[in-house]
Amino acid sequence: MDPQVQQAQLAAILGADPAPFETLISHLMSSSNEQRSQAELIFNLCKQTDPNSLFLKLGHLLQLSPHMEARAMSAILLRKQLTQDDSLVWNRLSPTTQSSLKSILLACVQHEEAKTIMKKLCDTISELASSILPDNGWPELLPFMFQCVSSDSPKLQESAFLIFAQLSQYIGETLIPHIKHLHGVFLQCLTTSGSSDVRIAALSAVINFIQCLSSSGDRDRFQDLLPAMMTTLTEALNGGQEATAQEALELLIELAGTEPRFLRRQLVEVVGSMLQIAEAETLEEGTRHLAIEFVITLAEARERAPGMMRKLPQFISRLFSILMQMLLDVEDEPAWHTAENEDEDAGESSNYSVGQECLDRLSIALGGNTIVPVASEQLPAYLAAPEWQKHHAALIALAQIAEGCSKFILVRLPIESFHSCACYVMQIEVTDTVGSADFDCLNGLANADPHPRVRWAAINAIGQLATDLGPDLQVQYHQRVLPALANAMDDFNNPRVQAHAASAVLNFSENCTPDILTPYLDGIVSKLLVLLQNGKQMVQEGALTALASVADSSQEQFQKYYDAVMPYLKAILVNANDKANRMLRAKAMECISLVGMAVGKEKFRDDAKQVMEVLMSLQGSQMEADDPTTSYMLQAWARLCKCLGQDFLPYMSVVMPPLLQSAQLKPDVIITSASSDNELDESDDESMETITLGDKRIGIKTSVLEEKATACNMLCCYADELKEGFYPWIDQVAPTLVPLLKFYFHEEVRKAAVSAMPELLRSAKLAIEKGLAQGRNESYIKQLSDYIVPALVEALHKEPDTEICASMLDALNECIQVSGTLLDENQVRSIVDEIKQVITASSSRKTERAERAKAEDFDAEEGELLKEENEQEEEVFDQIGEILGTLIKTFKASFLPFFDEMSSYLMPMWGKDKTAEERRIAICIFDDVAEQCREAALKYYDTYLPFLLEACNDESPDVRQAAVYGLGVCAEYGGTAIKPLVGEALSRLNVVIRHPNALHPENVMAYDNAVSALGKICHFHRDSIDSAQIIPAWLSCLPIKGDLIEAKVVHELLCSMVERYIAVRHSITGPKQPVSP
Repeated sequence: MDPQVQQAQLAAILGADPAPFETLISHLMSSSNEQRSQAELIFNLCKQTDPNSLFLKLGHLLQLSPHMEARAMSAILLRKQLTQDDSLVWNRLSPTTQSSLKSILLACVQHEEAKTIMKKLCDTISELASSILPDNGWPELLPFMFQCVSSDSPKLQESAFLIFAQLSQYIGETLIPHIKHLHGVFLQCLTTSGSSDVRIAALSAVINFIQCLSSSGDRDRFQDLLPAMMTTLTEALNGGQEATAQEALELLIELAGTEPRFLRRQLVEVVGSMLQIAEAETLEEGTRHLAIEFVITLAEARERAPGMMRKLPQFISRLFSILMQMLLDVEDEPAWHTAENEDEDAGESSNYSVGQECLDRLSIALGGNTIVPVASEQLPAYLAAPEWQKHHAALIALAQIAEGCSKFILVRLPIESFHSCACYVMQIEVTDTVGSADFDCLNGLANADPHPRVRWAAINAIGQLATDLGPDLQVQYHQRVLPALANAMDDFNNPRVQAHAASAVLNFSENCTPDILTPYLDGIVSKLLVLLQNGKQMVQEGALTALASVADSSQEQFQKYYDAVMPYLKAILVNANDKANRMLRAKAMECISLVGMAVGKEKFRDDAKQVMEVLMSLQGSQMEADDPTTSYMLQAWARLCKCLGQDFLPYMSVVMPPLLQSAQLKPDVIITSASSDNELDESDDESMETITLGDKRIGIKTSVLEEKATACNMLCCYADELKEGFYPWIDQVAPTLVPLLKFYFHEEVRKAAVSAMPELLRSAKLAIEKGLAQGRNESYIKQLSDYIVPALVEALHKEPDTEICASMLDALNECIQVSGTLLDENQVRSIVDEIKQVITASSSRKTERAERAKAEDFDAEEGELLKEENEQEEEVFDQIGEILGTLIKTFKASFLPFFDEMSSYLMPMWGKDKTAEERRIAICIFDDVAEQCREAALKYYDTYLPFLLEACNDESPDVRQAAVYGLGVCAEYGGTAIKPLVGEALSRLNVVIRHPNALHPENVMAYDNAVSALGKICHFHRDSIDSAQIIPAWLSCLPIKGDLIEAKVVHELLCSMVERYIAVRHSITGPKQPVSP
């Protein structure tokens, strides 16, 4: 466009005549992409050339336009441009314009009548205020808002509360000085306002404000508002305003999740009200579901209120009963029986789905000690009832609670109860009964239910229990379960039952050892082969996955079935070409690759070539985005590599390009404001997940992430399997995976990237050592190490997940082992600094858990959960010990300045208040210093030896082992520094060696190391001991057999002592004289 024409256009738009500007705004809302793009270009030019005029125009349009669409768009543009624009337009406006806009916005609050525009206007004011109010940039705002809430206008009251709610979320600390005034206005409006809109807005403001209060005392000041908050909900329900009630419930659910302790004093009343709503069948399903969600959310808020809900067993029983009733809402749809598609949910209502999900969540949140007795009480009545729906509900419930109750169920579930479940599957008469068992809910049936949906549910329960209770369940119940599932595969009238039986075989065999599975293989494999020839695709797919799992679990025992199975599998791979059979073909790939791994390279070699030719052909073809073949093929290639080893190298040029492409996929992410007017597209794609983080709403296409994670795992697999053979791909793989160490959208991607780091370094090092690196030398390893190690350290610093943190430390340790002295001082410094940070963060987490243990509702179940979390934390400390040990072994005495820096972090770990594992790690670190640094480490003996001696008699055998090993090291390298303590050392070792249970399995390693340490004292400090007494005592302990490493050390010591003895005698008697002992 000609510059002069453009200037004239801008002048007209920003001029006195409002029409051109209104036209521009209407074009910004146009459905025409071209018109809208042109309008956006002009709008941005206006913003650059004269922002003051532009925003005053927007303000006047918001204030004066008779058109709702124009006013709404003005409010949206003001919010986005003034508060979300990266260039901070507000700061570029003149003070006069800023003042005018603030006045216009407040005037609009007073005069705007349209509710939708009012909410947009409140959003704009809130976001602008959150930026400028902390610096006193809008002193008129809070007085105006208090004036509004005190007015007689419901509209003004609602507007003020909407703004208060958002300000509490964004800059709550700014409102805390007004806490007393706010309490009063909240209480007044919640109790006296006749407008449900005002009460909901006030409820939102109260809840947001409570959440911003860091002081429990401040939160307690609002306790007296809780009855009024609940009244807002009940009055809406009594008045038939369920939409309003649902808004109130959603707000209360937020409070339950973030500040559950606020509800503690009135917990009985609040939870009772919610369950009453959940039981009211006259209410909408959505309302009842939200009431249930509130109670479940409270149960799940264990970090903030541990054990609180377990104190209300009567309510837990009542909630369980409600959820069981919801499971009855299932219809016997013909589509389920015809099994023409995968829809296992046919006939299931939203009530059923919510009941199913909530049983799972409730059991995980509260645990088996709480849930199993409730289930034991309620499920028998369902199983004894005549209706198939009740039998079905009981079995589904059992499957849903299995994960959360796994530790409790196996102890309390007698074999007869599981037999009852198996009888459902086999349709045989139940004759066993159990009288006093707590979990006998599957017993007491005279005949198995003839309804196929019930048999399907029984199979489902078996499969889920096999997953959640394995491998103990497999050991105890294989003789009941596997025949039952084999019989169910004969149910040709109900293909969905057949398919699910095959899936349950998969679940059962995944946690099964070959010796358990082998006696059943003939029957299972023959039946699965029959199912492979079934006309129903879902049955064939189930058979394929079951065969794959059975082969994987039975390993070489599967060889006898190979010749019968493989032709069927290859036929499916070659012939299942149409779109309807894509998943069948994909599962055939999976099955073939797992069978190949099970039987081994020699048996599989000839078929492997044919299979890989088919895969290469498929890989070269054009596949649709939703074709499952891609993901399955990535995994199949990796399994074939594991099976064939170095023989797979010729295929890497085919495999790697698409694999890298999948690993480099960008996450399909849409980020908007949580309060955005443009909602994320409502997609039918179930793989799109939406989460809210702070004030951002994030939509993520999970299918893309899963493919990316699979590809990253496969890259790691190839590097691990092919070793130096993977070298040609390192330069492409490293830049792909290193940035993914901080890929926070998906944990599996990060885990795979972490695992791959040492494999890449190892591959490069082996290739150079074996002359396969095309002229490259050690400098390439240095270059790769310089790229990987700092990235790993940086990622460790930002890693939010404790388990992945431990994995990163493990990977870093392996990288240090490979890189060795190629690491420079600055890199070692960064590693040590990060270890300090990890120790500090871990200690903070442990302190926070200790505080949770002091909560008034803390109980044994919560104690178990905390114990698991602390065990995961100990894995972090284990890895810290390993890294420091590697650094000490690599750099020896030159690492000691860093060790000195670490001492303030390590010394507390010796304390008796620490766990045995922490004490063991601290001792092992000193052991490494003493062993690797020798004379340079003598300066530490005065500090550490007293701790070491005391630890020799620690209650923990692992601590004792580390301590007595350390004494042996000090005896070998300590010279005169340890001489004054030899007597006490002998005494401590004697206690370990002479203990009555010294040779018990848990103590034998400590015993063997004590014997080794005693031998070193005998050898290196002979002059400081009574040799005539001590050496025979030592000899009487030989041989040691538990610790093979120390056994070798001890036997070498013995040989050295004998040789020394011979040499001494020869020096006295002459070399030709015989030497007698």
